[in-house]
Amino acid sequence: MIRFDNVTKVYHARGINKCVLDHQSFTIERGQAIGVVGVNGAGKSTLTRMIAGIEYPTSGTITREMSVSWPLGFGGAFQGSLTGSDNTRFIARIYGRPIDEMLYYVNDFARLGHYFHVPIKTYSSGMLSRLAFAVSLAIKFDCYLVDEVTAVGDQSFRTQCRDALLERRQHGSLVMVSHDPNTLRDYCDTGAILRDGHLTFYDTVEEAIAASQVLYQ
Repeated sequence: MIRFDNVTKVYHARGINKCVLDHQSFTIERGQAIGVVGVNGAGKSTLTRMIAGIEYPTSGTITREMSVSWPLGFGGAFQGSLTGSDNTRFIARIYGRPIDEMLYYVNDFARLGHYFHVPIKTYSSGMLSRLAFAVSLAIKFDCYLVDEVTAVGDQSFRTQCRDALLERRQHGSLVMVSHDPNTLRDYCDTGAILRDGHLTFYDTVEEAIAASQVLYQ
């Protein structure tokens, strides 16, 4: 379970206060797959980072009683001067994963060839996304966070990502942010809309998609 209790998140920049969450309380249960919809700038990515613990609330509390991934595909923690394999080793040590097993999985999944052993500061954005997605999936979490990264790479790689993520979905929870209704339908069964600092939940993802259409008019 992940519980938000009266959580507020406000950014202060150039004399402007931007409220992303306004005294919101909700619970994400084990086994749920929630698709989050909202216009650009609504705070969807901030929400996923708060669920992951990358960002902290301005006020209120967030309680996590299950392991939570970082947003899938997030490569912000990589060290650019290290190779893809060295970064993978480092993350394996942090999470107590067998290093050789994780190296094999990531190298096989990301399909980077010899670039796996090259400093990642030389990677294209697509290569970095492939590495980040592979590392994200190499560790078993109770809840996976996905922020608009399921379309990286060619069609073969996208299919591989989809199959892997659906397999994780069968055994855990999922919170997905996407503007693509079909992507949300593929992975999620319930939905939520983030608007003006308030998160409104719907019993089905179809209801959330239908209600969100007014946001884009």
